[in-house]
Amino acid sequence: MADPWKEAMEHAIIVARKAGQVIRDALQNEVKVMTKSSSVDLVTKTDQRVEKLIIGYVKEKFPTHSFIGEESVAAGEPCILTDNPTWIIDPVDGTTNFVHGFPFVAVSIGFAVNKELEFGVVYSCVEDKMYTGRKGKGAYCDGEKLEVSDRKEMERSMIISELGSNRDHETVSKIFSTMQKILCIPVHGLRGSGTAATNMCMVASGAVEAFFEIGIHCWDIAAGAVIVTEAGGVLMDVDGGPFDLMSRRMVSANNRTIAERIIKEIEIFPAERDDVVKK
Repeated sequence: MADPWKEAMEHAIIVARKAGQVIRDALQNEVKVMTKSSSVDLVTKTDQRVEKLIIGYVKEKFPTHSFIGEESVAAGEPCILTDNPTWIIDPVDGTTNFVHGFPFVAVSIGFAVNKELEFGVVYSCVEDKMYTGRKGKGAYCDGEKLEVSDRKEMERSMIISELGSNRDHETVSKIFSTMQKILCIPVHGLRGSGTAATNMCMVASGAVEAFFEIGIHCWDIAAGAVIVTEAGGVLMDVDGGPFDLMSRRMVSANNRTIAERIIKEIEIFPAERDDVVKK
């Protein structure tokens, strides 16, 4: 039986490389501008330019498909997942890294049909690493098959998370409290690359045992979700329930044992769903 989305995934890989080149060029050629003017404006222009490039290339080949893009949503487009084939795009995952030249910036492209994720492409463009996952067909990095680690002991695990962008004192306190409790289990270490997509690929590759975060968005994790599960990992809500792409909260891990142990320590705080319709 022919793979109905093989062509779409191949196109996503090509588009991700094109987008990654734009980001690398911006890092090299615009870094001096960033230090002299508003870094926020520059990053916004880069984000918008890359998202427009991705959507433009995809529309040429698949004009009837739908899109959920970080910059499009920021501009007022709805963030609603329908049954129509939908591309879920983060053009520059790791914006703060981009501003500072911290070398973890990714292009993240997820693809869903009938509200189910079919494939994911994450291009870590500074590292020049292409991560891919296709439902039922495995996960790969530059053609090499990915597998999560086989560790089940938290005391031998490396965990990855992020501090997020919320600077509310109560929220920050809960984030640090969670990290403190996990660190004191004890675990081997806590890390953060500054990009959710890359963090999930680290889980898929076996470099870390788990990644958890509250406050992420669907475009941060759609592609990584496929890559993690196809590498043998699990996805769960931070309350132990099923993974929900639009919930803005997730634990991804190499197995349920590690995921459930982390969930015991997480101090949950509110994060408005991505698919809440703004009035």
